[in-house]
Amino acid sequence: MNTLDQRTALEEAARKRIKDSHALDGDVGRLANFYRDWASSYEVDVVRDGYCGPTVVAELAGAVQTAYFANERAAIAILDAGCGTGLVGVQLERLGFRLIEGLDLSEEMAEKARQTGVYQHVRAGVDLNGPLFEYSSGSYDITVCCGVLTLGHVRPDALRELARVTRPNGFIIASTRKSYAETTSFEAEVRSLQDAGTLVPAQCLNDGKYVAEEGAHYWVLQVTDKANAPTEQQL
Repeated sequence: MNTLDQRTALEEAARKRIKDSHALDGDVGRLANFYRDWASSYEVDVVRDGYCGPTVVAELAGAVQTAYFANERAAIAILDAGCGTGLVGVQLERLGFRLIEGLDLSEEMAEKARQTGVYQHVRAGVDLNGPLFEYSSGSYDITVCCGVLTLGHVRPDALRELARVTRPNGFIIASTRKSYAETTSFEAEVRSLQDAGTLVPAQCLNDGKYVAEEGAHYWVLQVTDKANAPTEQQL
């Protein structure tokens, strides 16, 4: 097999693993097992597939800080929700952000993120499809979510908890693969939260670069006071 054939074979294998991850139906056990086995080669696979989502999301965080926050980047508290191996965190740190925390379902992926040295803390075993009991309301200036709002992973209604842990007038910055946006209720969820006065869409970059085979939409959503109001279950 020549070098070109080897490269093609590696790219095809990487894309197969990525596609296989989209068929896990949000099942916590299956996702945890899949990413346990994938953690060692994850970054190589996604970089090989042209994954640029972390760079775009980090750059949007930088733009939001410049446009909306009085504090310097080093003083902005950021939650990287579904941080994986830390690709977004590395890009955030490159842009001058320092107060970065991460969470992920997979311990193996979270350990890779810890090894980057850019996170203050990374918590593993956190299912974004459920309540984030470990996180207080209004804790973060910016919450970023890249790569997990995708088929087989996190449901659109996870936005409600992401909004809760983000402070009033803070922001959620999220990527959604086009296939996810087109086949789930994500946009309807955004409209519902907007109608409820919880979120205000500040920007959406449609059909941006994401991976080689598919683009993504990039969302900048501003959080309101209502997002942090206690629910009936919390009263």
